[in-house]
Amino acid sequence: MSTSAERLGGAPRREFGGLGRTEVHEGELERHPSNVRFVHWMVALTFTLALLTGFAIYSAWLFHWIAPLFGGGPTTRLLHPWFSLAFILFLFVEIKHWLSAMSWTDSDRKWMKQMKQYVSNEEKRSPEYVGFFNGGQKLYFWVTVYSGILFLLTGIIMWFPEVFGRVLVAVSYVLHDIAALAMLAGFILHVYLSTVFEPGTFRSMTRGTVTREWAWTHHPAWYKEATGRDPRHDYETASRETASRGPAERGPAPPGA
Repeated sequence: MSTSAERLGGAPRREFGGLGRTEVHEGELERHPSNVRFVHWMVALTFTLALLTGFAIYSAWLFHWIAPLFGGGPTTRLLHPWFSLAFILFLFVEIKHWLSAMSWTDSDRKWMKQMKQYVSNEEKRSPEYVGFFNGGQKLYFWVTVYSGILFLLTGIIMWFPEVFGRVLVAVSYVLHDIAALAMLAGFILHVYLSTVFEPGTFRSMTRGTVTREWAWTHHPAWYKEATGRDPRHDYETASRETASRGPAERGPAPPGA
């Protein structure tokens, strides 16, 4: 069976020469191959470096402690555009990885209408139609893509002010900051959701795998595609098995119970 993870990771793996490997143990599913994880971490790293050097340039007084980390003010100004270009480069590779999976569908529109329940954690399990990515993840992806494009275009204008003129450069400063802040807000939310809000998510970008319980809880349509099994049936079966155990044997309840 060809799963979403295989389709998302197969082509990039050939391009990157098969970086590392992902070990899938019993009760787990492969979520992100090693090459996809590598690119994702490089996007995060280069964005952080571009953000820090950008803050040091934006307000040398407020962020005076940052410039010394990069060798001083002149070196920080020199490094910032190169960190930014590296971020855009890896972002474009990640776009290539996930473009087809991030296409907007009717299921995503349904998910957006139910976002309140998701944010408030009223419903522990995601709706049956949620696939490899949910509507919120896709929204964050497209905000990052369009902000990244704006970030790149305005950065080029600011890098060569003598070519584009004072007015366009002044406008670019404002748009550049807006794009950076939009990506920063999304980045902070992304980290929170993948660690505190949904335990078990972060491991998909470290080990590359998730538990079956996590899959049928948060992405039931993907679980069904990857395993050929009914996510609701497996969830209810696991819940009954947990409830039938004695207190000493029970252990932690399955996610969403």
